Amino acid sequence: MTEQEKSTEETIFSAATDEFIDKGFDGARMQEIAKRAGINKALLHYYYRTKEKLFDAIFEKVFKTFMPGIFEVMQSDASMFYKIEVFVEGYLTLIYNNPHIPSFVIHELNRNPDRLPLVFGSIVNQVKDKAFDRFAESLKKEIEEGKIIPIEPEQLIVNIIALCIFPVVAKPIIQGVIFENDKARYKAFLDSRKKEIARFVINSIAVNRDQIS
Repeated sequence: MTEQEKSTEETIFSAATDEFIDKGFDGARMQEIAKRAGINKALLHYYYRTKEKLFDAIFEKVFKTFMPGIFEVMQSDASMFYKIEVFVEGYLTLIYNNPHIPSFVIHELNRNPDRLPLVFGSIVNQVKDKAFDRFAESLKKEIEEGKIIPIEPEQLIVNIIALCIFPVVAKPIIQGVIFENDKARYKAFLDSRKKEIARFVINSIAVNRDQIS
C-alpha cells in the first residue's frame, strides 16, 4: 500500500468513525461517509465494498493494536498483579486514544445487540490463542497458593473493564461537573486512573497486602 493509499484509508476511517458515532450502524450511509472524507462514493467503495466491511475494519484495526500485546502478557508466567497492571494500562490507553469506543459500543448494543458480539468475537478469535484459559489457570494457581482470594476470572475481568470504561463514558459529568470543564485536569485524572484502578483491584483480591509492591 502506497503512502497516499494509507492516507486515504486513514481519512476514510476517521470519517466513518464520526458517521457511525453520530448515526449508529443502521443510520450511517456510505454517501455521507464519502462526503465527510472528501472523496467520491466510487473511491470509498474501491476501498470498502460495503458498510459492514468498513465497520468491521475500523473495530479490527483499533483492537488489534491492543489485543496481541495484552494476550501475550495474559498467557505469560508473570504474576497476576503484574498482568492486572498491564491490562489496565493498555486498556485505558486504548480507550483514551479512542474515546468514542465505549459510548459507541453502548449505543450500538442498544440498537443492534446481536451485531457487536459477532464483530468482537471475530476479532478476539484471531489473536486470543487460548489466552483466557491461561489467564484463568494462572488465577486459579495463585488462589491455591493463598496469594489471591477466590474469584472467578470472568468477574475479575469485568470488574477491571468496568472501572476503566466508566470515567470515559461519564466524561461529561466528570470533566464538566467535578473538574468544571478543565480538560487538563480531566486528562491528568485519566492518567492517574491507570495506577489507581490497578491498585484498587489488586488490593481487593490480595490475601496479604504486604506482598504488593
